[in-house]
Amino acid sequence: MGFDDVVIVVPSLNPDEALVEVVKSVADAGIDRIVVIDDGSDESHKEPFKMSESLGAKVIVHEVNMGKGKALKTAFEYILNTYKDVTGVITVDGDNQHRIKDIIKCIDKHREMPDYMVLGCRDFSKPDVPPRSKFGNNLTRRVFRFTCGLKISDTQTGLRCIPFKYLEDMLEVDGNRYEYETNMLLSMKDYSIPYTEVEIDTIYIEENASSHFNPIKDSIRIYKVIFKFLLSSIWASIVDIVMFALMCYILSGSFEKETYILIATVGARVISSLCNYIINHKIVFRSKGKVAHTILKYYILCVCQMAVSYALVCSLSILLNVGGILLVLLKAVIDTILFFISFRIQKMWVFK
Repeated sequence: MGFDDVVIVVPSLNPDEALVEVVKSVADAGIDRIVVIDDGSDESHKEPFKMSESLGAKVIVHEVNMGKGKALKTAFEYILNTYKDVTGVITVDGDNQHRIKDIIKCIDKHREMPDYMVLGCRDFSKPDVPPRSKFGNNLTRRVFRFTCGLKISDTQTGLRCIPFKYLEDMLEVDGNRYEYETNMLLSMKDYSIPYTEVEIDTIYIEENASSHFNPIKDSIRIYKVIFKFLLSSIWASIVDIVMFALMCYILSGSFEKETYILIATVGARVISSLCNYIINHKIVFRSKGKVAHTILKYYILCVCQMAVSYALVCSLSILLNVGGILLVLLKAVIDTILFFISFRIQKMWVFK
C-alpha cells in the first residue's frame, strides 16, 4: 500500500543537514507528499531548504519568523486547499529526532484508527533524556491530567498524525509559537477528538541543543490559562476572605457562631463569586457559551462549593475550638483545597 493518503509536514527554523536527512528518509520510504515550512530562516541556512525541494518537498517560506504554531497553520491551510484526498497529516520535527520507522508506525495506527489523533510518545524515564525535557514533560503531563483529564505520556511530542477532517478545527486553536502544540492537545477535549499513543524512540541530539524552545518564555505561554485562572481565583479569594472577616467582625456580637459564620460565608461568596465569574468567563476561559447557561452552571458549582466550605469551616472550628484569626486561616486552608477541585470542574463543565 502506498502513502498517497497522508502528507508529511516539517516546520523548520535555521536548519542544518538534519532537515535534509528527514526529508530524504521520508521520500526514500515512498512518501512523496511532503510540505516543509521555512519559518523565516536567515540566508546562511537556506541550502537545506533547496536540497529538500530537490528531493520533492514543497517548501513554503515565511519571510520573517512567525513561530512554530504559525508554521503548522500555514501548512494546514496549504493542505486543505491542495490535498483534499488525504486522510491524515503527520507533523515531524526537522532535527531528525523522529525516525522513519516511527513515522510509519504512526501512519499505520492512523489507518487502523482513522478518527483518532495519533501521538508518537517517547519514554522519559530513560537516563539519556535531557533534564529540562524530563522536567518540562513531567510537570505538563501532571497538569494535563489534573486540569483536563487528559492522560498523555509525552506532552512535548512533535510527531503527531492529525486526521484531515480536524484540520479546520486546528486552525482555530490559539497560539502561533510553542504554546500552539500544547493548545492543540487541549483542543482535543474541546472538539471531542479521541486520541491514541504510539511508542517511539527517545532520541536527543547533543542534549537537545538545536531546540528553539525557551524554557522560561515558552513555559509562560503554555501555562498562561492556568496562571490567569490562578490570579482570578486569588483575587476572588482575597475579596472573599476580606468580606468574610469583615462580616464576622460585625455580626459576631449579635448572633451565635453557627449563624454568623453562615451569613458571612454566603455574603462574602456572593460578592466574590460575581467578580470571579466575570473574569473567568471573559478573560480566563474566553467561553463561547451563553451567559445564561454558564452562569447557571457556575452558581450551581458555587453553591455546592460554598456549602462544603461552610460545613467544613463550621464543624472544624467547633471541633478545634478556634475563632478570630485562626478561624479565617482555617477557612483559607479549606478554600485552597476547594480551589483545585473548582478549576477542574469549571474547565470540564462550566466553561467547556
